[in-house]
Amino acid sequence: MTLTQLEYVLAVEKYRHFKKAAESCFVTQPTLSMQLQKLEEELDIIIFDRSKSPVLVTSEGASFIDQARVVHREYIRLLDLAKSNEGSISGSFHLGVIPTLTPYIVPLFVEDFQKKYPEVELTIEEMKTEDIVLALSKDEIDGGLLVTPLNEQGLIERVLYYENFHIFLNPDHKLLKKKKIKESDLDPGEVWLLNEGHCFRSQVLKVCGLKKNRRQSLFESGSLETLRNMVMKTSGYTIIPEMSLEGLPPIQKRLTREFAKPIPTREVSLVYGRSFHKEAIVEALEESIISSLPKGVSSLKSKDLQVVDIE
Repeated sequence: MTLTQLEYVLAVEKYRHFKKAAESCFVTQPTLSMQLQKLEEELDIIIFDRSKSPVLVTSEGASFIDQARVVHREYIRLLDLAKSNEGSISGSFHLGVIPTLTPYIVPLFVEDFQKKYPEVELTIEEMKTEDIVLALSKDEIDGGLLVTPLNEQGLIERVLYYENFHIFLNPDHKLLKKKKIKESDLDPGEVWLLNEGHCFRSQVLKVCGLKKNRRQSLFESGSLETLRNMVMKTSGYTIIPEMSLEGLPPIQKRLTREFAKPIPTREVSLVYGRSFHKEAIVEALEESIISSLPKGVSSLKSKDLQVVDIE
């Protein structure tokens, strides 16, 4: 048994397709298949059911893969420890970021981070919360930037900041007459929502006292910008995060209102596994993100906030 064979096993488990797995490992499909066959013969088990499409993991294969992931993680950890002894922060880091954070926070810190830590190969991928959690459990990514608390065993959450919610209203909406708006002022039947799978959607539903969208005209989007346009051109309102205000034109900023205290807020954290071995990179990321935050976000006081769960 070799580490290379374990990497092939993990690749097939990830892609559930031999050709895609081979491409990800930069080998030919026959080479990968032959090595996996040798491994199965050596262990006298069948790891993958090749008769199915996509490829399925057998019950005995699942146990082997769980342990293979541990061995591979420890191997990578040894390599990283050797590099860390050289005194510089270096290595690769794959970061998953949820869509309602990506356009606002990533541009703030990524250039500063790259300048300070040129030896870190940082890959950022936009992913939904459930996909980040799954990828972390499989060691497919190193960390996630997402809304917490997750209440997931095996994950560490480093809280970075709190971000207030704001209300974005149609130009003719009666609530524009108010300076600050209570949650009880909102009509649940008027809200425009992100589509299923976005944690921000579930938070908005809670703020509005809804279990599901009650609009007669049902439209859901994966883009906050699209929702703002729907509000402006039709009716009702949507809820947006504070950092999205920065890029709004003046005419749209005039359509926003703050919540009355306690203000509905989301908690944003850097999340990674408990057996994590790239602590130096995590700390560097944390410092870069926090130092790049707008003052209004970084100075929020917990007594004025009401963190909204994502469950």
